[in-house]
Amino acid sequence: MLSYRHSFHAGNPADVLKHLVLAQVLQYQTIKDKPLDYIDTHSGAGFFELSSSDAQKTQEYKEGIAKLWQHSSEHEALNDYISLIKSFNDGDELAFYPGSPKIAEHYLRRQDKGWFFELHPRDLQLLEQNMQGKRSIRVRGENGFVGLIGLLPPASRRACVLIDPPYEIKDDYDTVVTTLIKAQQRFATGTYMIWYPVVDRERINNMEQGLIESGMRNIQLFELGTEADTDVHGMTASGMIVINPPWKLKQTMDNVLPELVKLLSKPSGFYRSEQLVDE
Repeated sequence: MLSYRHSFHAGNPADVLKHLVLAQVLQYQTIKDKPLDYIDTHSGAGFFELSSSDAQKTQEYKEGIAKLWQHSSEHEALNDYISLIKSFNDGDELAFYPGSPKIAEHYLRRQDKGWFFELHPRDLQLLEQNMQGKRSIRVRGENGFVGLIGLLPPASRRACVLIDPPYEIKDDYDTVVTTLIKAQQRFATGTYMIWYPVVDRERINNMEQGLIESGMRNIQLFELGTEADTDVHGMTASGMIVINPPWKLKQTMDNVLPELVKLLSKPSGFYRSEQLVDE
């Protein structure tokens, strides 16, 4: 139940997609001076050294951020993401990769609050170390699905939520949908982001259908496939579903996703950029 550790996968193509979308959403959300609550339901350790034994065992970052390290894009959003990751590294060498907590911390201001949940004992300890020093940030060793509902509606009346479970437990796909429905009932105007892996396409189809049938409005989906779907075990794609997205997010992803497929995917790779439910 608590075996998953993101240190083996930091900086891979799934992280590139997830953190590109996260950065775009937070950049938009922090334009206004009004306070914002950021809630991260499955935070992990928050920061990763790519020379570690975990990262070197899989070297998944070589298929993701490493391929973008020296890349210059015609699209501002992708260049901004690359510059963001470089800001966590000294000099020209790719040595570290920030998880979603450190990326969120980059954007959060004095008036904002950050809430970070993690259950893995070792990753919780690392997360506490990596996020210490800011009074506006709270790290909790609790179930993030439950913790999210307890924080809604936020005092700020503005919330940005990342739901990013490892999906080790197959029920997580259904739990994501039921949690989102509860969250929307408590706070309908928040921006909710859901990351998912494509290991079994049927599970993703069911999750999409559950969201479509939920009654929630304004749902967008962005997916990066590094190779065609297959019945062979392993993740071939990943995606981000965004509810109440920034108004230019889809336009941005329409531009960037073809470039990411070209840079990070095999010839059979693909992307999806869809409005699942209209506003």
